[in-house]
Amino acid sequence: PFRKELEEKIGSVAFKNMDLALKAFDEKLIPLMQEENALTSRYDKLIAGAKIQWEGETLNLSLMTPYTKSNDRDVRKRAWKKVDEFFEEKGEELDEIYDKLVKNRTKQARELGYENYLQLGYYRMKRNCYDKEMVEKYRNQIKKYFVPFAEKLHEERRERLGLEQLNYIDEGIYFLEGNPKPTGSPEEIMEAGQQMYRELSPETREFFDFMMENQLFDVLGRKNKKAGGYMTYLPVYHAPFIFANFNGTSGDVDVITHECGHAFQGYLSGKDPVKEHRDITMETAEIHSMSMEFFTEKWMEKFFGDRAEDYRKMHLEDAAAFIPYGCMVDEFQHFVYENPEWTPKERNEKWKELEKIYKPHLDYTGSSRFASGGFWQKQLHIYDYPLYYIDYCLAQTCALQYKAKMDKDFQGAWESYLKLCKLSASDFFTSLIKEVGLRSPFEEGCVQEIVEGLTK
Repeated sequence: PFRKELEEKIGSVAFKNMDLALKAFDEKLIPLMQEENALTSRYDKLIAGAKIQWEGETLNLSLMTPYTKSNDRDVRKRAWKKVDEFFEEKGEELDEIYDKLVKNRTKQARELGYENYLQLGYYRMKRNCYDKEMVEKYRNQIKKYFVPFAEKLHEERRERLGLEQLNYIDEGIYFLEGNPKPTGSPEEIMEAGQQMYRELSPETREFFDFMMENQLFDVLGRKNKKAGGYMTYLPVYHAPFIFANFNGTSGDVDVITHECGHAFQGYLSGKDPVKEHRDITMETAEIHSMSMEFFTEKWMEKFFGDRAEDYRKMHLEDAAAFIPYGCMVDEFQHFVYENPEWTPKERNEKWKELEKIYKPHLDYTGSSRFASGGFWQKQLHIYDYPLYYIDYCLAQTCALQYKAKMDKDFQGAWESYLKLCKLSASDFFTSLIKEVGLRSPFEEGCVQEIVEGLTK
């Protein structure tokens, strides 16, 4: 009965999210949700349990990464062949798991009276201010304006690598001499981070000093330490906490930029008395982290020495290559849930068709499973977190707007970013970005403007 008054105090976002949560659940779904959970666990176990024979060792997929990303093209080729063989061997089981997941999720949606899983999936992802038609409009802009831009960058990369034709084994390889690596020890990286944030702004200075003084980083590699990297918030202490595994690659510096973007936002907004304002949706949260990667770029000499420019080039190319891939993952899932009766072969055909649109430079010569449209089975989100991927693309689109802005007026761009961080989740994504002077990725012309800004 007091919703109107409470909305004035807390804001309407929290209530909209509650409405969506109610539309996304019913007790009668519990058995189906348990089955869904068992299927995703089966996928995780299958992937984690990969036993790949490599030069006398038995490695999992994660431990194969240094070889699939090796500077030596011959090593890459052999490593990818092993990975491809694993997916070929497990292909039928991977198909079966996904087939059951699609049918299970469709059944959940129909139990609630929806035509297919898409509506339910949007509710579960808390998409509280945009729908699938708006997402489709955004993807169309990416196809029209962004794909040609990304392909141009791939072409520059091909020339740099001295290749006649880019193969899928060359994805994520930017320089013949290898991707830039930080020059210092983990301790020196942390020290450089502290210097950088002291120079960036008074707010970041206070934030990073607080993190260091209170030992809120656990980033050094240890035996038997959990994999991955993330930022979490400790509400009792009003403190962000960063967990990661430094491994001597440029990823170590990404922890200091990307995860610190999340942590900085948490630090700025943590004392907001309205708890619901912390309930940030993914596409907004990732703007905080992805934009910080660009704001910190001019300090990269501290980390990479004379390869700082290489790092900046790699960073932009990597961000640009990601957006078409992310949109492809999203469009693929929209097709899959609109056609739950498709066979595994039909799904793979659709993936192949989308690859030609979004990543026309891709060549799968030398592969069997991936060449027949099975590459998507490597993408855990498609199995475990349905429809969660376009969020990264929307955020990256906003981060690239900041990149274009800071090239013209660094301070103005920083003020806007600071405002966005402080606003937290007090408003809807589309309203927040408008409020800080960014264009909505759904708006016609937004993507074209970004591409023009980045090609100047």
